[in-house]
Formats: sequence, C-alpha cells, structure tokens
Amino acid sequence: MTVQALPTRRLESWRYGNLAALATVWEQGEGHSRTITVAPGDTGRLDDALIGSKWHHDRVTATVQQDGRLTGVIDAGGDDVTTQHYEIILEKGASADLVVLVHGGRYGRIAIDVTLHERADFKLGGILLAGGAQTAEIVTTVRHAGPGGTSRQIVRAVAAGGGTASYLGQVAVARAGQKTDAGQSFRALLLDRGATANAKPELEIFADDVKCAHGAAIGEIDANALFYLQSRGVPLPAARALLTRAFLSDALESLDDAARDTIEARVSALMAAL
Repeated sequence: MTVQALPTRRLESWRYGNLAALATVWEQGEGHSRTITVAPGDTGRLDDALIGSKWHHDRVTATVQQDGRLTGVIDAGGDDVTTQHYEIILEKGASADLVVLVHGGRYGRIAIDVTLHERADFKLGGILLAGGAQTAEIVTTVRHAGPGGTSRQIVRAVAAGGGTASYLGQVAVARAGQKTDAGQSFRALLLDRGATANAKPELEIFADDVKCAHGAAIGEIDANALFYLQSRGVPLPAARALLTRAFLSDALESLDDAARDTIEARVSALMAAL
C-alpha cells in the first residue's frame, strides 16, 4: 500500500490529529495490506499488538460472511507513531465485537470503517490513554447498509499532563437501513488542567424507522467520590486510581470475565505510567 499526500486539517477525520508527528514519518511511504475472511457461521479473531518503534500504517480488511463472528483486541501502544486503518464488512447476520486500546508513543490513531448488512451487529469498546505530550485517537465510521442492524460503540478516555485524547465517530444509515438500532457513547476524564479531550459524534440518517443515539461528556474526577473514599481510609492516589479504573470499565462490558480481567490488568499498568 503506497502512502499518498500527507493529510491536512481540511479532512474532518484528521481535524484533531497530531499532524506534526505524522509528518516526521510520512516519507517512509509504505504500509502493508492484509485481509481476513471469516467463513459463514464460523468465528474468527482480529488481534493486533502494535508495539515497537516503527510506524504502524497498515490497512486491514476483514470480511465476515453470513452468520459469522469476529472478535479481537487491538492494542496500539507503539513507541512513536501509529495510524492503523481497519475496514470491516459484516454480511447478513454477521457480528463483530472488538476492543481497542490506544496509548503510548507521540501519536496513536486507530481508524475503523464498518459496513453492516441485514441483521448484522457491531460492538466496539474503546479506551484512550494519553499523558505527557501524547495524542491518542479513535476514528470510526459505521455504515448501516441493510435493515435490522445493530451497533454499540462505547469509548472512554483518560488524559493527563499535556496529553490529548480524541474520538470522532460517525454513524451513517442508508435508506435501506430500516429498523437500525445504533448507539454511541464517549466520555473523557481529564486528570490535569493541561490535558485535552475532543469529541465529534455524528449521525447521518436517510431511513425513517430507526433508533439512533449518541452522547459525549468531558470532565474531571468527582470530588465528592474522592472525598468519600478518603473518608473511608483510602489514600488519595489509590482513590484516584480506583475511580479511574471504574470509569474505564464501561468500555469492556461486552467481554467475558476472564478477558475483562486481562484487559483491566493491562489498563491498570498503563495508568500507573501516565
């Protein structure tokens, strides 16, 4: 896959991106493409650990055929720049359930483009962690192309120091997408005054019999909750950590207990380094 012109802020999907960091690696020029196919009725995995110092800029296309299921965890924790793109096609009755964790490096960006056909289902749990001068970003486009599809996106972000966490999410319902049920939720927690969070939820609906909702909220740790924990003998750092982990756990609600415990342990370790 050959890299084209460097993105600019004229492109809505890059409006919050760390383009200065991206420019330092752009001339490397080459990404890779790979494909995943889940056969009808089968279950497949999409697990990516994007680590190390190289620029991660691959394009991954996953096709889940009729009544198939795709699950996986994308852990974007490269040391420098990550701008990975995923295209997921869900055929009739197919489903995908993904967890995305973006952290580390100067700039981490995961873009997911999903097309849902009749009765397809898509679930995304996203966690963004940004500290220091880091930028962490998730960009999603969810297209309901057929009737009876469902999608749920829950993204939680924590920004500390001078970190920036951003979520841009579009849900597009075509005229054929009657009976669509789509939900999108983004919440961000700012641990320091220099931290930043950006949200751009968007609905584009051409069908008239749908149920679509989105919401976004950005704030600080609840002072009353902190006081309550401290009054019960919990030290301030531990109280902040407990509340932060509880805040992030919403994004992992679709996982079974074992997978949830594994991801929560990973997130706790990363939070300690913010």
